[in-house]
Amino acid sequence: MKDPKQKEPIASLWNDSAAAAMSEPELLLYRSNLLGSDLRITNFGGGNTSAKVMMADPLSGEQVEVLWVKGSGGDLGSIKIDGFSTLYMDKLQALKQRYRGLALEDEMVAYLPHCTFNLNPRAASIDTPLHAYIDRKHVDHMHPDSCIAIAACKNSEAITAKVFEGELGWLPWQRPGYDLGLKLEALSKSQPQLKGIILEGHGLFTWGDTAKSCYETTLAIIKRAEEWLAANVKQPVFGGAGTTPLPAQERFALAAKLMPLLRGKISQEEYKLGHFDDSDTVLEFVCSKDLAPLAALGTSCPDHFLRTKIRPFVIDFDPAKPDFDSLVAGLDTQLEAYRADYRAYHERCKHDNSPAVRDANPIIYLIPGVGMLSFAKDKATARIAGEFYVNAINVMRGANGVDTYVGLPEQEAFDIEYWLLEEAKLQRMPKPKSLAGRIALVTGGAGGIGQAVARQLLQEGACVMLTDIDSEALSQAHQDLAKAAGKDSVGSIVANITSEQAVDDVMNAAALRFGGIDLLISNAGIASSAPLDETTLEIWNRNQDILVTGYFLASRAAFRIMKQQKLGGSMVFVASKNGLVASAGASAYCTAKAAEIHLARCVALEGAPHGIRVNVVNPDAVIRGSRIWDGKWKQERAQSNKIGTDDVEDFYRQRSMLKLSVLPEDIAEAVYFLASDKAGKSTGNILNVDAGNAAAFTR
Repeated sequence: MKDPKQKEPIASLWNDSAAAAMSEPELLLYRSNLLGSDLRITNFGGGNTSAKVMMADPLSGEQVEVLWVKGSGGDLGSIKIDGFSTLYMDKLQALKQRYRGLALEDEMVAYLPHCTFNLNPRAASIDTPLHAYIDRKHVDHMHPDSCIAIAACKNSEAITAKVFEGELGWLPWQRPGYDLGLKLEALSKSQPQLKGIILEGHGLFTWGDTAKSCYETTLAIIKRAEEWLAANVKQPVFGGAGTTPLPAQERFALAAKLMPLLRGKISQEEYKLGHFDDSDTVLEFVCSKDLAPLAALGTSCPDHFLRTKIRPFVIDFDPAKPDFDSLVAGLDTQLEAYRADYRAYHERCKHDNSPAVRDANPIIYLIPGVGMLSFAKDKATARIAGEFYVNAINVMRGANGVDTYVGLPEQEAFDIEYWLLEEAKLQRMPKPKSLAGRIALVTGGAGGIGQAVARQLLQEGACVMLTDIDSEALSQAHQDLAKAAGKDSVGSIVANITSEQAVDDVMNAAALRFGGIDLLISNAGIASSAPLDETTLEIWNRNQDILVTGYFLASRAAFRIMKQQKLGGSMVFVASKNGLVASAGASAYCTAKAAEIHLARCVALEGAPHGIRVNVVNPDAVIRGSRIWDGKWKQERAQSNKIGTDDVEDFYRQRSMLKLSVLPEDIAEAVYFLASDKAGKSTGNILNVDAGNAAAFTR
């Protein structure tokens, strides 16, 4: 896996022609998007930008100074104009009279809404004072690895002076807030020659008189820090190599095998989703001699440990003697030790009004010779947590390369992690969707029903792995679903589910991509029609291979993973009305569909003691969006029923009791119901979605 960092030198992307026609707020947006597009400058969701702009007051019409600043939440790389808060600068200045000292500074956040300009609904962030009081028109606050490395050095102040030769000021560590905003104001006013400030253990502030000059100053400072660190680094990095990485395929195989087991152990209270990273940066760190002592120091920048917890979990594993069983045997003891240490950290550092201890499980898992796992409540958060720890690795490399890396003091880390303002933000988060944290595998995922099912599950918060034998159709389905639901939530792999090895590959891909599997939707299908005396053994075997053997292989493999996770699970077989009702001229298809239904019952019996439910949806004549009905099957059924191919949909609609067409979305609703906790007390059941067919009644 390649590092997500760009390898080319940081260079200005500013386009004077494009910027010429922009207003000041538009220039702020332009600058923000440019900065946020490069992960070396700031990571996802990190950093803030601002501009002080003269605008007409909506009531008086007079020109007033307005602070435009990135609002609470959001990401600079993707922010839109409505992502910025707007506040009257004169009211922000007047707030100073309300300030009652460092011990009570959090109360100042409640005053920020009273400074809102033009009824802007975007909430102001707690970083607003840090921008408001710096005595410059344009301000950037970034978290580049190179500058945080300098900020996290034991001799940070001296190194800042040496590297930047008076162009940057320096302030000791302090939690972001109102008081820090006043200190930034004082320093920017007392030393007007400064181009910015390094905050110890935190990051970088830079500024300018124009949007362009601010942007280019930010880039120049970051580049200067990178070049100085590179020129002065002491070798070997991280104490040198302590072990050798396993070959790539062995790393993938071990991670895929471990992730469902680990996920089960940490998801007893809340489902977790995983991410695997074996980039060069990660491998260098996890294979180094100093892995354990550096990991124990924890991270420095608040943005890092808010995403990763203060410390990672280093798994006891020797890649020179790769014994997976020994790794697993010691996992419970190691995990409980981590949890106990985290609870003790909370107990040592808590205040009278601190929130209760949160999930004590690790977020970051480092495996010598293999890579890094990260687990969180959703896939994007897990991936981003991993990216932030890569930032932390880069910071440790830079700081230790020129000085001594210093993690944030434990009490300071706690006061950020359990900050009451952060807790209030967490409490405002929307309620999780019904399938949040669940991992679904949909076979036949490129077809009409498969895509509709995947879309429904994604809408309910699940991550979905698609598999299909049609590579072109699968690629298009993946693109369409990722566009609708986000790239993090969708994965795909081409596979023939009649192959035992291919099915194992699918399960490994799901485990490596998301961490395991909770929901199996067996939907791969074909259809064939022929009189009995014209049904060849090839036709018979093809139906059996795909509709019976394929369903058996998929359910067996998913069953094994679900048992490992010990989280229960749900399987839904998409069978057919023909599994209950025989049709002339379709003996191979009907028999295979009947076998599917009975297989589901058998798996339900064995799955119940493990909390694994297995149910069946029986569609009938789902014609729209179906690749099956677009092919030979439609012609065969038309001939069998002595109608034209254009009349097939109406024929089946009129044949139904309700006189309705059955659509892929109807099947998706039924699958979702059976897969979800809404049907948590149903297993071994059949749900017909056929618009009514008396012959298919199950009772």
